[in-house]
Amino acid sequence: MVDPQISDRSEQIPNRSERQASNRPGRPAWSRRGILAVLGAVPAAVLTGCSGSADASETTSATPAASTEAETKAKVPTITVTPADGTTKAAFTNPVEVAVADGTLSAVKVTGNDGSTLAGSYNDARTKWTSSANPFSGTKYTVTAQSEGAGETTATFTTKSPGDTFVGYFTPEANSTSGVGMPVSINFTKAVADRAAVEKAITVTAEPAVEVVGHWFSDTRLDFRPEEYWAAGTKITLSLRLKDVEGADGVYGTQSKDVVFNIDRSQISTVDLASKTMTVVRDGSTLATYPVTGGDADHTTWSGIMVISERFKQTRMESSTVGLGDEYDIPDVPHAQRLTTSGTFIHGNYWASTSVFGSSNTSHGCVSMHDTKGADDTSVDGYKFYKSSMLGDVVIVKNSDEVTVDPSNGLNGWNLSWADWTAGSAL
Repeated sequence: MVDPQISDRSEQIPNRSERQASNRPGRPAWSRRGILAVLGAVPAAVLTGCSGSADASETTSATPAASTEAETKAKVPTITVTPADGTTKAAFTNPVEVAVADGTLSAVKVTGNDGSTLAGSYNDARTKWTSSANPFSGTKYTVTAQSEGAGETTATFTTKSPGDTFVGYFTPEANSTSGVGMPVSINFTKAVADRAAVEKAITVTAEPAVEVVGHWFSDTRLDFRPEEYWAAGTKITLSLRLKDVEGADGVYGTQSKDVVFNIDRSQISTVDLASKTMTVVRDGSTLATYPVTGGDADHTTWSGIMVISERFKQTRMESSTVGLGDEYDIPDVPHAQRLTTSGTFIHGNYWASTSVFGSSNTSHGCVSMHDTKGADDTSVDGYKFYKSSMLGDVVIVKNSDEVTVDPSNGLNGWNLSWADWTAGSAL
């Protein structure tokens, strides 16, 4: 700091007497060079202060720059895949998840070694992607994910195989053509405990469109039908999505397929056992009327709506198989068509007198018409009806003095009202 006695330039340059006086004892000795040195130190000190201030400013501004760089490095997006990369026995009961920290997801693709892909969706912030369905069992998956500001991340995992499985055997067969009464019937190889889960995994659609509903007859059988018979010419698609559906504890389905079959013309045959006749109506017009014989008083024929489920040009019929002991054993019954699981057929008959047809009921419960041995005579009623029929055709029996056939006895769910049918759905 400058001495207060030095206030102007005249004071800054001492005269000779003052220089001499300065040499007196007790007073400071000043020289021109010394004073200038002192004066020169003042701005130098000020500059040093400014310089020091500038250095401090540079130091302060450098600190956030270093911090920003560190934060930038810390916020590089990090992608996580679940199941983790390299997992060999991943669960197939949970969806695949891809998450990112310090970033957003721009693309996610999940592909199985079977060629399948898993669709999914992002959350609102696009920080998480979740597959809309679970991965399949026993499948290797590759997950490719990208995030803004980061490279591509790839992970692979393999799902484990289920320990116990079930399948559903369906009727009718794929690509087959049936009559208007043919339901879609599925029989499972294992008892189903979670009926809702299994039924939800099966859909039946029709063209032209009509509502189709499932009905559980037991824990191993599920049938589908519309309210009325199928329309002639309908295309029906059965979609099975049972793979990895848990039907019972630890028991999983294996099927994932679509099955198509078609409905042909409408043929409804009505058997009146009071008049002993059968009238066949094809697409609304009467095709033929045949004299028949039905079950006698001790072996009445089931009444109700029945659907042809099997057809044989010739087949063996034994009474022992239907609980009637050894009353009959006919090795070559011609033109036999099954109506119930319990053994009711409509078939040709060559062993009875032609006089019984149209006049009396003499059988052990089946409906039959005149035929000849060998099943090759095209002129007889048995042959003609068989030739005009197909799987899925409807046969209605009335006035038989017997109760209505159980709907589960064969493909005969049409005997249930629509309300009762839909009540049997698990959905």
